[in-house]
Amino acid sequence: MPRPLRCAPDLLRKDLAGKTYVVTGANSGVGLATTTQLVRQGAHVVMGCRRVEAGEAEAAVLAGERGSTEVLALDLASLDSVRAFAAAVTERHARIDALVNNAGVMAPPQSQTRDGFELQIGVNHLGHFLLTELLLDTLKASAPSRIVCLSSVIHAGSPDDRPTIDFDDLHYERREYNGTAAYAQSKLANVLHAKDLARRLEGAGVTAVSVHPGWARSNLVASMMPAWIQNIVLRPLSGPLTMMSNEDAAQTSLHCLLDDDVPTHAGAYYSQISLLYRDKECRGGGWPMRSPNPNAHDAAMAERLTEVSRELVGLAG
Repeated sequence: MPRPLRCAPDLLRKDLAGKTYVVTGANSGVGLATTTQLVRQGAHVVMGCRRVEAGEAEAAVLAGERGSTEVLALDLASLDSVRAFAAAVTERHARIDALVNNAGVMAPPQSQTRDGFELQIGVNHLGHFLLTELLLDTLKASAPSRIVCLSSVIHAGSPDDRPTIDFDDLHYERREYNGTAAYAQSKLANVLHAKDLARRLEGAGVTAVSVHPGWARSNLVASMMPAWIQNIVLRPLSGPLTMMSNEDAAQTSLHCLLDDDVPTHAGAYYSQISLLYRDKECRGGGWPMRSPNPNAHDAAMAERLTEVSRELVGLAG
């Protein structure tokens, strides 16, 4: 299998002093690895964390780096929390150079957010959708700026079973719940969100893209297997499985934040390598790469998702 794709060295030497980034889920995993690299390059990172104490502990570790951090509470399973976080960010910062919609949950037991959404579509898409909308004026005023939406290889499905958005039963109120299928729906929503943002923001100087970071040794798999199985038992098989460190998994997000060519691919999908693609030709990844799921290119579906999402988060009208 191919080695993980990595940023060009010059990108990781860029001087980011004076730039401000907002990263959700910044206290662990890929979000922390992304935050760490940006701070090392001199940026200020607003760390949106559900577990504030964990975020503050990691921020303390980064205190000696060139850049700086601030930790703010953000629970994407609560629209009230999203609104409070966005208000705090815009009150403190007149400029946002990029928003990284990184946080997520994967295949948990069936449950709901505080606002009654199926947990995965609620956290992975709707919480981030509202956050993006609330920060959009600042991002526009800060142009050129970027929005990076973390998706997953799982959105691609297989040639015989391509995930879609079930607008008639978005929250599994009538269907039998399937955690993996619900995750795939939410990750397709991330791809479509970036695609429709690109349409809406054409000419505004704000570039939106989606990302598959790769199979990272993070805590995201906790609902599917004990983390120690992934991080210890399976570690010797990391190469054949295309499982990688959080630092390697952060490379695609960092490329999308730092590479000068990315604005010419607004709405595109960027993928790290992954054995999990059922379409073998996709396993080498690509920056950017065409998703094998036809639904990921459905502009009408993307626009409808925006309309439905605006209504669900209370922005319609």
